[in-house]
Amino acid sequence: MSLVRASFIDGSWREGTSATEVVVDDVTDGSELGRYRAAGAQDAADAVECARAAFAPWAATPVAERAALLRRTADVLEGHVEEIAQTAAREIGTPVAQGRVRHGDLAIAVLRDNADQIERLAWEERLGNSLVLREPAGVAVAITAWNFPIYQLCTKVVPALAAGCTVVVKPSELTPLTAVVFVEALVEAGLPAGVANLVIGTGPEVGEALVAHPAVDVVSFTGSTATGVRISQVAAPGVKRVALELGGKSACVLLEDAALDVAVPRFLLGWLNNSGQACAALSRLIVPRSRLAEVEAALLAGLADLRLGDPREEDAVIGPMVSEVQRARVTGYIRTGIEEGARLLTGGPDRPEGFASGHYVRPTVFSDVTSRMTIAQDEIFGPVACVIPVDSDDEAVAVANDTRYGLSGSVWSASPERALAVARRMRTGQVGVNGGAWNIQAPFGGYRHSGIGREGGRYGLDEYLEIKAVQL
Repeated sequence: MSLVRASFIDGSWREGTSATEVVVDDVTDGSELGRYRAAGAQDAADAVECARAAFAPWAATPVAERAALLRRTADVLEGHVEEIAQTAAREIGTPVAQGRVRHGDLAIAVLRDNADQIERLAWEERLGNSLVLREPAGVAVAITAWNFPIYQLCTKVVPALAAGCTVVVKPSELTPLTAVVFVEALVEAGLPAGVANLVIGTGPEVGEALVAHPAVDVVSFTGSTATGVRISQVAAPGVKRVALELGGKSACVLLEDAALDVAVPRFLLGWLNNSGQACAALSRLIVPRSRLAEVEAALLAGLADLRLGDPREEDAVIGPMVSEVQRARVTGYIRTGIEEGARLLTGGPDRPEGFASGHYVRPTVFSDVTSRMTIAQDEIFGPVACVIPVDSDDEAVAVANDTRYGLSGSVWSASPERALAVARRMRTGQVGVNGGAWNIQAPFGGYRHSGIGREGGRYGLDEYLEIKAVQL
């Protein structure tokens, strides 16, 4: 596989003007999936200027035409779901069975939902003697992370286009291949030149140039909290609107009456989603001390049924990390957990048996963890879970809230009312009660260091709309 075009600007593909970058295969120890000439600061400036020139005609495009473009793009992507899943398996490490849903089907669903949202949105409302108008905010910059590249593009680029904004997107330079598939689908669907532009390059060179550009009105970023802080600093002099979807250290709370045969398997899937490389991964399991031994036994039994393997194989549930750097980071945290006195229930820092190559990490569970331990506070972004015993619902809530993050969580109880009462007290952007299903129309985002703003449904559209009051 070869990628030689790192920029799509004003309707045309071009090579970048910066250094040559390599996309590596996570299944091996670094064989190449593609090589490309990265975009540079001048490419970023060109993309923003083209987006600014295209803004007025795109903002004036009727809602029905914008919705039709999104639906045509979804139709095109339907024919590429298998390509997306297979590509994600190799450039991210996502098992293909998960990739079809989380990288393919979800992206398509977001496209169609946004088309529906703008068709039923009240673009004009009468309020007394005022006419309240919703208008596109301008030029949007979308900067996405490496773990869900095409889905994140859809949660940013799609509502921006739906709202009438033009866009410049910078995907992670580690996982750009599915971003190219997405842009090609937009073009095939009839995207006008300049309305959506792609620049693949590094954050320090391309990302900062995009965020600082005076013609940019909105910046939406998904990634680490530290980088989110930097983006806020760079955007501040321009008084740009900034939306940040950042880190997480999400808790799954099992109350005393929880059905472990249902809750523990669901926790395992929530924790190991994308091999643990997910901001909303449930990486802390808070359990009644009286049921700790039962929970540990259920975890070991459940893990035994989840296969670590080549992500291209259908029965693999856990794949490799995105890079050797990430593998080393995760195993470093495992060593820290051991050093700080957490009890290693399973896993460890050594390579999994039978995987002498590739970026694989043994799924690792620590028990008897306390909130003061590093592994209970830091976002590890890999298959490492902490079991934290508590003695009451109040203590469970206190522990769940005892991090700087607040992105996701879940609660399990035989009593839905009791679970909901705990969910209401958790300081986090979303909570699943007894396995409540994911809803793409619900707002997604976090409290505190997990970010600012929301994605999903009409809440995601709001990030790209200005509100004007006309007094009559």
